[in-house]
This record gives sequence, C-alpha cells and structure tokens, in this order.
Amino acid sequence: MFICVCNAITERQVKTAVAEGAQTLSDLQGQLGVASCCGCCADTATEYLPGGRYAAQVVSASAQPQGALVSDAANDAAAEETAFVAVAVSRF
Repeated sequence: MFICVCNAITERQVKTAVAEGAQTLSDLQGQLGVASCCGCCADTATEYLPGGRYAAQVVSASAQPQGALVSDAANDAAAEETAFVAVAVSRF
C-alpha cells in the first residue's frame, strides 16, 4: 500500500524506516521524503511511529520475513531478489 502517492513511498518503506530508528515525522521526511510535497500523508505516516495506531505492526528489520521479492510495490527501491528454482511438471 502506498502511504505517500506524491513520492511513491510504500507502507513497507515507512515500517522499515521506523524499525531502523525513525522516531519523528521529520525523521521520515529526511529518510524517505514522505509528506514533503502536498502533506496529505503526514497523519498516516505518523501513525507508524512509536505511540501511533499502527506502531504495533512495525517489527525490527532483522525479524522481517524473507521471500522471493520483499516489496509492496514494483518500484520499491528496497526490493530484494532471490534466485528461483525451475520445476517441471508433466501431466499424464
């Protein structure tokens, strides 16, 4: 889900920034650029900070699940790719 449409900032990016130590909206603005254009996303982004409504959803960066593509959006700069294994299936 996008938190900041103007700057294409995803929920995952905000959660990661908070898990890595962002404590204030100013921290998020400096690290991600969230709420630096129209400002409509400021309230939503703030809810992920300590004490916010979604703060409990933020887990430490080391506890994030590993997968083939760790991203909420195709343009997420923090996306990580892992190798896939091809599997052939034959039908009788």
